[in-house]
Amino acid sequence: MTTRARQESSTTDPAERARALAISMVDRAQRSSADLRAKLVAKDVEPNIADAIVARYIEVGLLNDKSLSAMIARTRQTERGQAPRVIAQELRRKGFSESDIASALEHITVDVQLESATALAASRWERMTGLDADVKARRLAAFLGRKGYPASMVFGLVRDLTRADNEAVGS
Repeated sequence: MTTRARQESSTTDPAERARALAISMVDRAQRSSADLRAKLVAKDVEPNIADAIVARYIEVGLLNDKSLSAMIARTRQTERGQAPRVIAQELRRKGFSESDIASALEHITVDVQLESATALAASRWERMTGLDADVKARRLAAFLGRKGYPASMVFGLVRDLTRADNEAVGS
């Protein structure tokens, strides 16, 4: 089918045009059901048609919000070192339900967070060699804060690293 024929056929049947758009969107990247619906509606697809397509894709397994949210949470935590607070914000922005978000984040325990934050803090601290201790502390606290770690954890790590630096200089 030529491009022109495809365009003509898609303009005659709005449902067929919507299905073609949806397949194209899902083929390019995994999406949440809310994201796919919003993108279809933004492309002038009737909301009821978009809802029907999303429901059908969920039914046949092309959309699975629970597994996609779990995958996103896992990669954000392991590859970027993000804390659950930041991951949850991203998942909400992408349109995942609160139950999917909660289930995606349940594997990130306080111990996992502390381990990840400690590794990130140590790595960043080493790269700031030569800076004043206050500057290092301020930059590290801001860095970990942007990653979403709780303030008590951040300042505990900063205190420990500053103490270790002072002991290394003192000996």
